[in-house]
Amino acid sequence: MQMIRASVATLDNKLVEQVTPGNQSNPANVKRVEGIVSQQQWNYFFPEANPGYTYTNFLRGVAKFPSFCADYNDGRNADQICRRVVAAFFAHVVQETGNHSASSPNPKWRQGLTALREGGDGKGSEAYSSGCGDVNWQKQFDGTLACGKNPDGTWISYYGRGAHQISYIFNYAPLSLAIYGDRAVLRDNPDLVASTWLNMASALYFFVTPQPPKPSVLHTLDGTWVPNATDIAGGLGNDFPTTSQIINGECMSNPIKPTAQARNNFYVEFARELNLDISKESMKCTDMKSFSGGSSAAVAIYWNKSEETADNPAPIKYQCRLTSEQSGFSALIDNQYTQCVEAKWSVKLK
Repeated sequence: MQMIRASVATLDNKLVEQVTPGNQSNPANVKRVEGIVSQQQWNYFFPEANPGYTYTNFLRGVAKFPSFCADYNDGRNADQICRRVVAAFFAHVVQETGNHSASSPNPKWRQGLTALREGGDGKGSEAYSSGCGDVNWQKQFDGTLACGKNPDGTWISYYGRGAHQISYIFNYAPLSLAIYGDRAVLRDNPDLVASTWLNMASALYFFVTPQPPKPSVLHTLDGTWVPNATDIAGGLGNDFPTTSQIINGECMSNPIKPTAQARNNFYVEFARELNLDISKESMKCTDMKSFSGGSSAAVAIYWNKSEETADNPAPIKYQCRLTSEQSGFSALIDNQYTQCVEAKWSVKLK
């Protein structure tokens, strides 16, 4: 739990917004990234990028999550790990936001970061407001709406935005909580994910955050997550294809899905450009199993109502307990226990 909390720790937004390329006061992890990917390389990697995706926004996203390209005190090579996680991050970003055009003068691995808002402007994406009227874990104890509303009373649309093209309120709300400490900020202003440095930070948030029973992409690549016998039997390990499995389960097919093969190809290209030797890394992306409750990554990180279950035969009233079942109340964020008790027990604590 301590390692996971460290992974999702964040830097204050005021400090993040002071980050600029070459600034001597930049955080240590930002300086490490700058030493691996320069502004010139960024421009080369992403010649077709939407102007909203800037090198500065990338560095600010890195600054927000100090675990990305952090130091290690156990003998692991931080610089090499940084090259690996950056190569993987870029590979996934290209798949999510790239042109994928055969007619472009640039190879497909250099066509990333073109999609800032889904479909160009996201209009006509009413489907992404589905579930907004539901009473579920996203509805807070004080009766505020799970989703925001437009002036005309219609639901705000949570269509894909940013380098991870995040969509739906159930992704915007936790991201808002992680960035601002308040679900309401992105609930009411989701376009901040496109129009500010969140267009990169949103993708990095998903990179460093575990989704039990799945580990984070970061911990998969840097070796913090150690697969157990169940994981290994399912073909899951500390390799790039497993990160594709984490993101969307693309490595369960045989033969390999074209999109999964594309991610592999992009990773190979970025690894070469970043002087990362991946010759000994498995690139097998077929017949993997899903992460299950038997995984070593099935860690209890959510607060849930203390109810009677087989492993909790005597629940205590007005308490929440840790589970691996997603609840909207994360043990990785301060003050979430109190909110869980208030929401799950319909009480207001003093």
